[in-house]
Amino acid sequence: MRVLVVDGANVVGSRPDGWWKDRAKAAARLHGRLAVADSDDLASYDEIVLVLEGQARAGVPEGRDGGLRTVHAPRDGDATIVAQAARACERGHDVVVVSADRALVMRAEGVGARAMSPGWLLDRL
Repeated sequence: MRVLVVDGANVVGSRPDGWWKDRAKAAARLHGRLAVADSDDLASYDEIVLVLEGQARAGVPEGRDGGLRTVHAPRDGDATIVAQAARACERGHDVVVVSADRALVMRAEGVGARAMSPGWLLDRL
């Protein structure tokens, strides 16, 4: 099984499109784009996990929408992302974390995940 774990805050924040004016709406836009993504690269993932934190959580309810699962971080988004990646890796899944946060990428790689940049993901949406 292939799992893509998306650092919602990092992906949304990677493009200066006014996201800071309404974090919840920006999260909803990203969720919508992920839900309908049809690129071959993204279609190869069995599950996409979108992790949202802070005000962005108000934009998308927690839960599953087909192959897309939204997880609300209770406090620290990074810790939730690493925990999601670790659980999937422990199950023997091939896991990719999408983030440009170097410290987060190092932590994710430490639990067995690989990393891709927000630009890589956005190019496929």
